[in-house]
Amino acid sequence: MSTIKHFIIIISIVMTIDACSSGSKDKYGSAKAVPVTVAEALQKDVPMQLSAIGNVEAYKTVSVRARIGGELEKVYFAEGDYVKDGDLLFLIDPRPYQAALKQAEANLARDSVQAANAEKDAQRYADLVQQGIVAKEQYDQMRTAADALYAAVKADRAAAENAGLQLEYCKIRSPITGRTGKLKIDRGNMIKANDDTPLVVINQILPIYVSFSVPEKELQEIKKHQGNGKLTVEAIIPGTKGLPPAGELTFINNTVDINTGTILLKATFANNDKALWPGQFVKVLLKLGIQHGAVVVPSQAVQSGQSGSYVFVVKKDRTAEMRMVEAGRATNGELVIDKGIQPGETVVTDGQLQLSTGTTVEIKNTGKTER
Repeated sequence: MSTIKHFIIIISIVMTIDACSSGSKDKYGSAKAVPVTVAEALQKDVPMQLSAIGNVEAYKTVSVRARIGGELEKVYFAEGDYVKDGDLLFLIDPRPYQAALKQAEANLARDSVQAANAEKDAQRYADLVQQGIVAKEQYDQMRTAADALYAAVKADRAAAENAGLQLEYCKIRSPITGRTGKLKIDRGNMIKANDDTPLVVINQILPIYVSFSVPEKELQEIKKHQGNGKLTVEAIIPGTKGLPPAGELTFINNTVDINTGTILLKATFANNDKALWPGQFVKVLLKLGIQHGAVVVPSQAVQSGQSGSYVFVVKKDRTAEMRMVEAGRATNGELVIDKGIQPGETVVTDGQLQLSTGTTVEIKNTGKTER
């Protein structure tokens, strides 16, 4: 009796397995088609471009410091103002320096008069020496006194010029045209000469830089295309619409970073609309040129395996064929296929995990081209 039970159980298991295996077949015993989404390989001109994350940098940055010490008497701008080269920014109390200048000018005037009198005396003694009335030693003494006073006049003149320069330093002017940052000190405070903390930092943002890095393997290609003319760089700002700001590649660093294997590049943007701001991160597109007649497929059609990149091609009999390919640059959601696919062939863009060469497919999307 137990033998009959065991036989019934075995028969049930076999029927279950057969039912499960027949679930992937149709009523005629053939394997069911795997549903897939496809697209057509196209031939067209595509832009050759490199993509990277860039950082916006001020064209020039100046930390404004005082050359002299004193009380900050006036501030002529508000935080965040645009200032021009030469605009007056700060005024340090000039009265001590005005007094020092007056004293230096008085010393110069006094010593100039004394030097003139000493010169007259020396000339007079020179005549007396020629007449034999006085000894030459007396003339030499008068000459020495006059020369010493002339030297004092030169020192006084230098002191007066320095005092005038110190007085001019009371007026702190902008060395560049740009936008001011946060004011680090308020009116009425005492400031030191050449203090470590700047009074304000000014950034020039017209024009402006965007710096970014690319793999060193791209360097030769960049240099080759740069030899044909200026290279355009676009800066895509997150969250904005419309055409991105366009600039020009103006700097290639003179060394490759050995730690990252990348090389630093900079692009210059006119930035007339002030869309780019120092410290901002943007997506950078470096346009190298146009690749004419390239074969492209959607990026999702290309898979990676142990032997390299491959795609599944749908043949006319609706079976799949795994095809090894050489993929080139990515552009706008597409990949350039340098080798392995011909224009007009149908490639699978979704459902590849269930496919192998010879698998019958059922196309879910109505048209071949999916973009």
